[in-house]
Amino acid sequence: MLPRMYVPVPTKDPTAVEVEVQAAYLGMFPRGERLFVPRVFKWAIECFTGKYGDYQAIDARYHDFEHTLQGTLCLGRLLRARQAAGAQPLLTPHSFELALVACLLHDTGYLKRRNDTEGTGAKYTVTHVSRSAQFAAQLLAEKKYAPEDIEAVRHIILCTGVSAELSAIRFQSELEKVCGCALATADLLGQMAAEDYLEKLPVLYAEFAEAVCFSGSHDHFIARFSSARDLIERTPGFWNEFILPKLEGDLMGLYRFLNDPLPDGPNYYLARIAENMERLQRGLERHVA
Repeated sequence: MLPRMYVPVPTKDPTAVEVEVQAAYLGMFPRGERLFVPRVFKWAIECFTGKYGDYQAIDARYHDFEHTLQGTLCLGRLLRARQAAGAQPLLTPHSFELALVACLLHDTGYLKRRNDTEGTGAKYTVTHVSRSAQFAAQLLAEKKYAPEDIEAVRHIILCTGVSAELSAIRFQSELEKVCGCALATADLLGQMAAEDYLEKLPVLYAEFAEAVCFSGSHDHFIARFSSARDLIERTPGFWNEFILPKLEGDLMGLYRFLNDPLPDGPNYYLARIAENMERLQRGLERHVA
């Protein structure tokens, strides 16, 4: 039986996620700028629907806008829970705002320019993190953000690469690193806890295959999978042997702030992922039988 610590939020609906994130933000900072969350959600919607600059609407089928919203919802919950626990360094309204901007823009590297008509944005999988950081820097410069804030958003986004080396990122503060680790944590948990995560794994494999074909990066980890079934079969090992240790180590164990009650209560996201892994295993066993 899954713990019900959170009211279900339809992550296909940007407004529903925005309402939850706004509640987290103002719950943490009652004197925060009330128009900030709606404003940055509007920016993200414009970017992903082809209403920003010379960019098309997102056409990657796994890394779509819902994927971003899944991570954004988890990030809001995680930062609010961390703040409620009194963890140091304490978040400021400004640090929350920069983390949210980074989250909403962290997969803009999958967007294609209008004259880019070959394949889908999935072809940029190998370089999408750096492309996202560049895209965010461009957008925020247009919005008149201070250089140090643009750099902070870039650093936070760079934490999201599966193979990201956090020690190589020149964080400007410990709080900036916390925000980066929180985003990377939310990005992983949000997608793997989704109800349709297993059903979307073949779509993820198709993105990987397109990226390998486009980039020729046969030594990249996404080239290790020979088929959608191979990716599905190796997903439990990926979770247990790579993602869980990463969450606990490089990402500072921030996922634990989602335990309710702290410190050892059930964790909604881990429970959802465990259910997905069990369902996957049952499906594999039926296939073998």
